[in-house]
Amino acid sequence: MRNVRKNMNAFVDGQGYAGQVEEFNAPKLTLKTEDFQGGGMMAPMEITMGHEKLNADMTLLSDDPDILSKFSVTEGSQVPFTVREVLESLDGTVTARVHTMRGKVKSIDPGSTKPGQKSQTKVELALSYYKLAHGPRVIHEIDVVNMVWIKDGVDVLAAQRAALGI
Repeated sequence: MRNVRKNMNAFVDGQGYAGQVEEFNAPKLTLKTEDFQGGGMMAPMEITMGHEKLNADMTLLSDDPDILSKFSVTEGSQVPFTVREVLESLDGTVTARVHTMRGKVKSIDPGSTKPGQKSQTKVELALSYYKLAHGPRVIHEIDVVNMVWIKDGVDVLAAQRAALGI
């Protein structure tokens, strides 16, 4: 094992939540594909038509009014989210893994309250922007609205934006 995720901290709209986040699920990166079989092809193949929507979620151990107030129905209302993880390799090297996100709070599930048990609040995020950095290396940067996808330092949609005049 080269890198083991050992710890994390979350920031919502610049405010830190150390000790208050129990779990974070980063966006699942999934290509949107369609089957295509043209004349002369013996079988269909999947062609990429874009990307599936970006969703993330986190589970909080507190009922924080600042996070609860981020829920909004106003379109274009974007909230910055950052989750920082600590990776440690077997030789003791520590590397930061940073998820930088922007989007809206899609749902807030306050869960149930039971005497003698901790409460949890699950917050689901619908993202328009996501960047994953592993140390100084940017692995993915996806800006949905501006049609930008940088993969390991390469802007893979630059030619498409240029063709569209964007």
